[in-house]
Amino acid sequence: MKHFDVGSILILIITFVLFSLALFFTGLTHDILLEAGVFLVSVKLIIMAYKASKSSSKIELELKEIKELIKKNNEST
Repeated sequence: MKHFDVGSILILIITFVLFSLALFFTGLTHDILLEAGVFLVSVKLIIMAYKASKSSSKIELELKEIKELIKKNNEST
C-alpha cells in the first residue's frame, strides 16, 4: 500500500461511484461506453503511477548499493 497514495485511492473510488451511478440512471445505453472509458482511463493512470513508484524504489535501492560499493572500493585503496 505504500505505493498508493490517498489521492489515487480517492479518485478511483469517486470514479467507480460515478460509473455505478451512471449505470444505474442511464442503463445499458451507448453512453455507458463513455463512462466505462473514463473509468478505465482512471484505473490505467493509477496503475501506471504504481508501476513508476515501484520502479523508482528499485532504482533507488540499486543506486544505494552502487554507492556503497564505491565507498568500499575507495576505502580499500
